Amino acid sequence: MEIKTRVHANNLVSWANENKDALVLSADLTSSCEIDQFKKEYPDRFLNMGVAEQNMMSFAAGLAREGFYPMVHTFGVFIYRRAYDQIAMSIAYSNLKVAMFGFLPGIMTPGGASHQAIEDISIMRSLPNMTVLDMGDATEIETLLPVIKNIDGPVYIRMLRGEVPKIFTEPFIFNRAKILSRGSDLTLITSSICTEEALRVTHALKKFNISINHLHVSTLKPFTDETVLEAIKESKSGIITMENHSTIGGLGTVVSELMSEHGIGKKLYKLGIQDTFSHGASKNYLMKEHGMDAITLIKTMERVLNKKIPINDSDILDPRKIEVHSIHKAEAL
Repeated sequence: MEIKTRVHANNLVSWANENKDALVLSADLTSSCEIDQFKKEYPDRFLNMGVAEQNMMSFAAGLAREGFYPMVHTFGVFIYRRAYDQIAMSIAYSNLKVAMFGFLPGIMTPGGASHQAIEDISIMRSLPNMTVLDMGDATEIETLLPVIKNIDGPVYIRMLRGEVPKIFTEPFIFNRAKILSRGSDLTLITSSICTEEALRVTHALKKFNISINHLHVSTLKPFTDETVLEAIKESKSGIITMENHSTIGGLGTVVSELMSEHGIGKKLYKLGIQDTFSHGASKNYLMKEHGMDAITLIKTMERVLNKKIPINDSDILDPRKIEVHSIHKAEAL
């Protein structure tokens, strides 16, 4: 699997050359959110608003009203926890075109509960007019900006940084899931870093005569993709969702809502953070602790299929190692 570095940083600089109305706002986390290169290339279009997220959101709303395209960058928790009222009243209420890039989604940081955005999808998708996206690989990040620029309203993006795997060849398509494998025994729907984790084991299932529909989802609101609906209908045994977020209000919830709306009475198993806060540790450690890892996925598949899957360690690909304090800041603050 190819690993690319500082994908958003490079993509933003090249894209902004043709989009002169784009302004980048930082909450004093410029290098941590990969916008230091933008600051160097376009200093007159860069605004460091300081550690004042509420003011930054109101300022972004004003810029949007004046015809600019403001692109807010900070850690995800500092967007929705600290400035929710300003987002709701100044941005979402008026349906203004503001892009909000939330870094360190879920357990992507050892910074503990104060820095881990584990309920952001739930909160942001409840806002009228808000679009919610969750990036899963380098290709999605590289093809994201033209898509969100065409959305008529505010967008919240859970963004990956540092060393990001290139999993897909197809570009990001709004409100369209990627089909990673086809089958009818069960349907697996994953998002964010959980797609990479699931691929550690899903490649080996054919040798055990297990066929699955595996879909990767990046658009959490709206959630009206017929591809997802058909995959759910085709499942013989049940549905599994796997997400880097609380199981309350995130991917598992939107899937359950879709199933309810269409009267689909099948079992749904939600893997993710189970109604708890997390703590400081590496991504791989926390994925195991919260049951968001490959081994937990296999055990859940056994429950869904009601049979033992004789998979062993040699069948599971090794997890990708990430240096917490590398120069690329994949995890560290």
